[in-house]
Amino acid sequence: MKDLLQIDGPRLWASLMEMARIGATAGGGVRRLALTEEDRRGRELFARWCHEAGMTTWTDEVGNLFARREGDDAHAAPVMMGSHLDTQPEGGRFDGVYGVLAALEVVRALNDANARTAKPIEICSWTNEEGARFTPAMLGSAVFAGAMTLDDALARTDADGVTLAQALDTSGANAMTGTRAVQGVQVDAYFEAHIEQGPILEANRNTIGVVTGGQAIRWFDVNVTGVAAHAGTTPMRYRKDAWFGAAQMSLDLERAMARYAPLGLVTIGQAQIANSSRNTIAANLTFTVDLRHPDDAQLDAMEQDLRAVCAAAAASRELNATVTQVWSSPATPFDTQCVALVEQATQRFGYPHERIVSGAGHDAIHLARYCPTAMVFIPCVDGLSHNEAEDALPADVTAGANVLLNAVAARAGAYVAAPAHA
Repeated sequence: MKDLLQIDGPRLWASLMEMARIGATAGGGVRRLALTEEDRRGRELFARWCHEAGMTTWTDEVGNLFARREGDDAHAAPVMMGSHLDTQPEGGRFDGVYGVLAALEVVRALNDANARTAKPIEICSWTNEEGARFTPAMLGSAVFAGAMTLDDALARTDADGVTLAQALDTSGANAMTGTRAVQGVQVDAYFEAHIEQGPILEANRNTIGVVTGGQAIRWFDVNVTGVAAHAGTTPMRYRKDAWFGAAQMSLDLERAMARYAPLGLVTIGQAQIANSSRNTIAANLTFTVDLRHPDDAQLDAMEQDLRAVCAAAAASRELNATVTQVWSSPATPFDTQCVALVEQATQRFGYPHERIVSGAGHDAIHLARYCPTAMVFIPCVDGLSHNEAEDALPADVTAGANVLLNAVAARAGAYVAAPAHA
C-alpha cells in the first residue's frame, strides 16, 4: 500500500489497561505467571478480542495461543506477529503484552481500513516466555522453532513440582480453543513489538528502536560447597564458609567482567543456601550467573573468566565449586529485508529512531532461526522493566504499533478492497 496505515492509539491503550487489571498488584504492576488462573483469564480476554476482530483461534500442544486473519491465498505461509501475556512475579503492564496487543491492533486497523492482504496474518501469544514459573525462558517458542522437544518441555516442573503438562491441563489452556501440532508450521516472516527494557532509546530521545538482532546469552548455576559448623564455636580461621566464598567469587567476577564493558554484562540474580540456619555456617550454596554479549567469541572469553574466578576463589578458601551451564542462546542476527521494512516504516512516519541490538531474550530470537524475523522497540520510562513501576508513554505505544502495522502490511501484501457494488 502506498498510503500509511495508522492504528487507533486510544483503543490500543485501553486494551493494554484492561489487560493490566488481570493479575494487577498493589504496586501498580502485574503478576500473571504462565498457566496460572490469571494467565488463563488473560488468554480468554485476548481470544475474545480476536474473535470480535473476525479471527479464528487455536492452541498448540505446548499452549501457544494463535489467532488468524485470512489472506487472499489461504495456502500461503502467514506473516506472524506476537509476544507473550505471562509476566514476572512482580512484572509490569507492557513487557510482552504490548507486542501481543499491538499485533491485535494491527488486525483491527486493517479491518478499519477495509484492507485485505495477499498472505494470511497470524498472532501468537507464546507460552512461558518469562521463565518465571518454568525453565527455560521462551519455552513455547523454543518448542515451536525446534530448539526444544515437546516431551522435554512438557516434563519441566515449577517450584512446587507441577509439570508443564499438568499446568496445561489444570489451566485449561489447551482446552480453550482446540489443539494443533506445535512443530512443522510454515511461517513467511515474524515481527515482534516490545518495550526496550533498558534506557538507551529514552536517553537518546529516540521513539523507535530498529532491532538488528539479539545478543548472546548464557546462564550458569554455580554450586559452592564448604563445611557446616557451629556459628559460635568455630574460629574464623578454621571455617570453610560457602557464603563468604560465594561473596568473593561475586566481587572477583564483577572486576573480571569490567574489561568487557560496555557491551559485556554479568548478573547474579538468585542465591540459595541449602539447609540454612541462622547459627550454622553455610556449607552448600548455589547462585546463578547470567552472562551476555553481542559477540559469541567475547562471551566465550567471559565464560572462561567466570570459571577461572570461581576456581581460584574456591581454592583460596579450601572450598569446592562447580560451574554448570544450564542454557545458552547464541548471538542472533535478524533478517535484513524484515529489518528494512521496519526501518522504512519508521522513516515514512518521521519517527526519531536508531538501530539497536536486543539486550534481552525474546521469542523473536527463536523465531529468527526458523523464519525471517525483525523487532520494533519503543522506550520504557527510566529504562525500567521486570518491575511494577514499568511504564511507557501512550505516544510511543502508538508509534511502535504504527511501525509494526506498516511493516507487516508491506510483507503481507496489503491493499484496500474495492467497495461492494450496491
